[in-house]
This record gives sequence, structure tokens and C-alpha cells, in this order.
Amino acid sequence: MSPSLPAKTLPLAAAAAVLVAGCSAGSTAADVGPPQPGGTLTIAVGSNPDCLDPQQTGTNASLNVGRQLVDSLTDQDPATGEIKPWLADRWESNADSTSFTFHLRSGATFSDGTPVDAAAVKTSFDGVKALGAKSLLGLGYLASYTGATVVDPQTVRLDFAVPSAQFLQASSTMSLGILAPAAFAKTPDQRCQGDGLIGSGPFVFASFKQNADIVVAKRRGYDWGSSLWQHRGEAYLDEIDYKIVPEPGVRTGSLLSGQLSATTEVQPVDEAQFQGGGFGEQTRPNPGLVFNLHANTSRGVLADEKVRQAVTKGVNRQEVVDTVLSPNYKPATSILASTTPLHADLSAQLAHDPAGAAQLLESDGWVAGPDGIRVRDGQRLTAKVVYAPVFNQSQSVLELVQQQLRKIGFDLVLEPHTSAETLQIQQSHDYDFLWYNVTRADPDILRNNFSTKAGNRSLLQPGNPLDVALDAQAATVDPVARKQPAEEAQRLIVEHAYAIPVFELTQVVAVGPNAHAINFEASSRLQLFDTWVSRS
Repeated sequence: MSPSLPAKTLPLAAAAAVLVAGCSAGSTAADVGPPQPGGTLTIAVGSNPDCLDPQQTGTNASLNVGRQLVDSLTDQDPATGEIKPWLADRWESNADSTSFTFHLRSGATFSDGTPVDAAAVKTSFDGVKALGAKSLLGLGYLASYTGATVVDPQTVRLDFAVPSAQFLQASSTMSLGILAPAAFAKTPDQRCQGDGLIGSGPFVFASFKQNADIVVAKRRGYDWGSSLWQHRGEAYLDEIDYKIVPEPGVRTGSLLSGQLSATTEVQPVDEAQFQGGGFGEQTRPNPGLVFNLHANTSRGVLADEKVRQAVTKGVNRQEVVDTVLSPNYKPATSILASTTPLHADLSAQLAHDPAGAAQLLESDGWVAGPDGIRVRDGQRLTAKVVYAPVFNQSQSVLELVQQQLRKIGFDLVLEPHTSAETLQIQQSHDYDFLWYNVTRADPDILRNNFSTKAGNRSLLQPGNPLDVALDAQAATVDPVARKQPAEEAQRLIVEHAYAIPVFELTQVVAVGPNAHAINFEASSRLQLFDTWVSRS
């Protein structure tokens, strides 16, 4: 079983961020020399993880922990999107992408000493499927999973009822990370708290103090890391101590004062404080769906395509980035972020064009009312946007978009809710616009949210051209064959304004002078195997 180590307790700054005099000078690779094994990385996260089990959770705070505990069958190159070996050193799929066979490397073990073999992989995938809705991300990845077959001790075949090209990329995620058979003797709720969370990853669970910190410890003898990692053998760090610090100003102040090695979720207003003085930033845009206004096309003014197209033209994406965010963020150039494999650049179609928006609305019979909001047949041009404050700047972004749309005569009404309330509203289809993003480094995320056979958040009718494109991209793992239907799906979504893309979410991690090689995997979650800390 995983060792139980006492969590280190470090005082955190209790006041808002202030610049600290005498910060260490900046260091380069030449200055700090080769990586030093040992030490603890103390890193702040912005929320108490809802669950530590990577097979169940969907939040960044949780997945940034879970990624260190479990290995996956494959890994994904963040630069190219290519799938690379990890626990499996090779694999193949059948012609219609309904069956995937993985050949496992030898020698890998779970932290309880049992082997990572085909039977364990089968137990793990069956366990994710059995979680149902508790597996927030795995539920989608394994929607059509019918079961696994142990071909021999080191070979396992996973089968699906329908073409599932997306599964190859899903096999690289921590949401389908492999847990030991013994883990499934524990309940899902127990695993959420770390009890029985037995993986084969480079770190093992040590302790979880609610609303305080999570500690993971180096897995001794680990030697089966991803082919993408920079070194072989064990991780450099002895421990990672994740401090739970909800207040952005406290995270900033604690890093500047040396109480932290790094902090996640740096707010745009604080970024300038980490430029120089030995501090730095690691950034990466999240792949997947950008932050967008997802339209319910079945009701109200948004049932009118010209209205939705006018909203697309009325949003000034560059102004959003320049005014509310920072240069680390990008205006949306498609419904998919630019870091998503098979992203199509549709920036021309998403250009700010208020005159074009006005022309569309006027041709559609919408005329300016006494307060500047357009009306037609006594109906005001208005729609509500439902949102949860999962990204700190969402309200500020939406307030600016609200101002931009008023200039074309459209009244966007902001309707904040808790995350739980937002989920209920989305499931009941009681919304005009939904404001959200979804992280995934595969274009199949479009099918999950737009297909009439899946999420269908636009409430489209079955058999439409978008369904055809989404099904086609799901039918083959060949990126050349997937490219055309994936790009066609993006074009149709933007052209018909089923959703209005606004900006790409970016992960911004501020790093102190003693922390090095904090990396992102392809889904823009932390990968800390190669990370190390310098100690004087």
C-alpha cells in the first residue's frame, strides 16, 4: 500500500500580494547546473480538490495531482498531438476503429507490488465504465465501450460498439490512467479521499488534509516512464506538496515571499509581478473547446440563425484579450483552441464586424428601440447567458462582451449560478446561452458536445450535416483521413453560429527561483516527473 507520510505545514502569506524586495536573481539552465534529485516542490492550487481519483474527477486542481499518481497506456506529444508509448510500447486498431489492441511493456508494477498486466488493465477499464456518471470525463471516452479481452498476460484488446477513433487519444489521459485491481476493492468515495488510490505512477499518495494540502511522495524503483519524458528512472523530487489556497492574492504573495515554489491559476492582473527577479511563468493554452457562448437554437431569438451570426460578428475577441486578460491568452480562431490537433483557423470568419452584424439584423427586421436594443414585432433582441465562476475572469469577460453586443443592439443578460446549478440547467436545456470551455486534446470533443447522438447542447435536429462530419471524424485514427471532417465540423459550427467562440483559456503557472522544469502534458495539466528544485 502507499505510505502514509505527514504533510508538511508551511505558513502562507495571509494578506494580498505585495512585491518583495530582494528576490533572487534570475537563473538559466547554465546557472543552475544539472538537475538535483531530492527536495520538495511546494505548489499552490486554487481550490480544494473534489476528488483525488483521476478516473472520477474533472477539475484541474484534482487532475494536476492525479496525473502524478497513475500511468496511462499511451502518452500524447503536446507539440504534435502524436500518440506515443508509455505502459504500452505498441498498439493497433481495426479498420473501423471499434477495437484496439495494446501490447504492454514488461516490468511495470503498481505501488502495492502487483504487476501492470493485461488483466489489471481490463479490471481498470471495466472499473471506469462501472463508475458511470461519477467518471466525469471517462464516461464520454468509454461511452460505447463493450469490454476488454485478455489476449495474453501482456496483451489486451478493448472493444467498442461504434467507431471510436477518439479512444486512442483518451488512452493517454489521466482519466483513463490505470489503477491496481486492489483499488477497486475500495468504494469510489474512498478512492476520492486517497484510500486505496494505488497506481503505477512516479509518485504515490501520501496524505490529504481537506482545504489545507495534498502530499504525494516519490515512488522508489520507478523505471517505466513515458517515452516523452526527459530522463529515465525515478522522479527527481522526493515530494510534491500541493497547498490549497483559494485566494489569488494570497497565492501570489506567498510565492513572492518564498513560501511557495510555484503557484497555478495566476490571474492576469498578477502576471507582471512574476516577470524578472528570478521568477518566471510557464504557460500553455488549453486544447479543446474554447470559452464560448453556446446557443440553444430551439428557442427565443437564438432560433434565428441571422441573430446568432450577428452575435458572432459583434464580439471583439482581441479587445477581450487586451482589456480583461493578458498577452498569455489568445482570441479564439475556431471553436477549437489552436493547441488542439486538427484545429482549423477560422479567424477570418470570426473577425469583429459590427457593420456586418447591423446589416444582418436590419435585413432580418430588427430595428433599434428607444433604449438602443433592437426590436421586431414587439420582441426585444435579448438572451441570457448562464455561467459558473469556474474561471476567475469569466464575469469580467462577459461584462465586456455585454457592452460590445449592446453596440449592435443586442441585450446579453448575465445569469451567474453555482457549478451544480449550471449543470442542472444545462441538463434541463433551460438556457439561451451556456458559457463554458472543455479541455481535451482531440477534435472529438466536438462530437461530445454538438452531436445529436451525444451532448447536443445546441438542441439541433438529427441527421444534420454537422452530425455527418462528426461521425466521419470519429471513424478513423488516421489523422490525414480525420482532417477534412474535423475541419468541416468546425466550419459548420462557426458558420451557423451554433456556438460563438471568444477566447482560449490558458494555464499560467508562476515559478519561483528554485523550481525548474515544471511541464505541461498535452491536455495542459501539470507533468512533474522531470521537475526539480535547487537547494543551496
